[in-house]
Amino acid sequence: MLSSHIRLVRLVPTTVRLVHSLIHNPSCSFMDLKAVISSLNDFASLSFAESWDNVGLLVEPSPPHIVNTLFLTNDLTEEVMEEALQKKADFILSYHPPIFRPMKRITWKTWKERLVIRALENRIAIYSPHTAYDAAPQGVNNWLAKGLGVCTSRPIHFSKALNYPTEGTHRVEFNIDHTQDLDKIISTVKAISDVSVTSFSARTDDEEQTRISLNCSQQALMQVVAFLSQNRQLYQKTEILSLEKPLLLHTGMGRLCTLDESVSLATMIKRIKTHLKLSHVRLALGVGRTLESQVKVVALCAGSGSSVLQGAEADLYLTGEMSHHDILDAVSQGVSVILCEHSNTERGFLSDLRDMLSAHLENKVNIILSETDRDPLQVV
Repeated sequence: MLSSHIRLVRLVPTTVRLVHSLIHNPSCSFMDLKAVISSLNDFASLSFAESWDNVGLLVEPSPPHIVNTLFLTNDLTEEVMEEALQKKADFILSYHPPIFRPMKRITWKTWKERLVIRALENRIAIYSPHTAYDAAPQGVNNWLAKGLGVCTSRPIHFSKALNYPTEGTHRVEFNIDHTQDLDKIISTVKAISDVSVTSFSARTDDEEQTRISLNCSQQALMQVVAFLSQNRQLYQKTEILSLEKPLLLHTGMGRLCTLDESVSLATMIKRIKTHLKLSHVRLALGVGRTLESQVKVVALCAGSGSSVLQGAEADLYLTGEMSHHDILDAVSQGVSVILCEHSNTERGFLSDLRDMLSAHLENKVNIILSETDRDPLQVV
């Protein structure tokens, strides 16, 4: 018994030394989960995602959680999960969120519930960026545009900056003449919470007046209006402006691409097939168009592009899928449409993403690209 006790005691410092070595050995590659999430959010802010989307960390193992291997996939299916387990992934970045609608229970009944169970049982975190990567300047749509040839591009629908350029959501401006109590008015509005006030001299109808400009929140606006409306003469000349967050010129949904040189539709089809590594695509010719018609402007949207592309002025729409009636609308206006199936317009981006994330995470984690992930549809 004594001998066994001695051997047990000797195991403790050995374990401590092993952990100590793991933490301090620079050749070891790993990151804490929180650090990975922070870096990913810095790479592409989740605030750029659409409001309806479900993005970010979807499944979190109990902390602490160390990430050695980050596994990339476009869709997290059960087959892909099996591959991730075999490759000992600690973190799955699935472009499409495997959890989208709320789950009322986690059982073995449905495949998405089984994904959650297997992830938690095997301590795998699941993260989805989806439309945040669609909007990002270095994201999916920019990658898709690379297949068109040399062109300039901009978002079809611009994202807005995270914050207002100044305090508040509204600006209220009005003039005060010499017959009104300037000090009382300024002190009253300054006393309202979430209000900032500036004043400057102004001349109206050859009369010296004081121009009051104040920024305020939506809630404070109601109090400001209630005060100013007590003075009919003052309130009738009050201007209320709604402040907008600035547009981000390189961030947003879809891309409108103008080619440096026009090419035939047939040539563009070949370029797209090559870029997406597809043998077939679906084509709807615009009214009056042929395969020899010239293409100068392409509007594109990875995935499902109906809502994003609607109304965009272009010679060609490129997306994964569109509704039947939206295709008819586009064709009637002389716009040709190329459909490649939903995820075929997204999956190729993951190779570029792997390289970008390796650099962004400073090669601290091993990044693996799924080999079993594929679009569920095929031409037979």
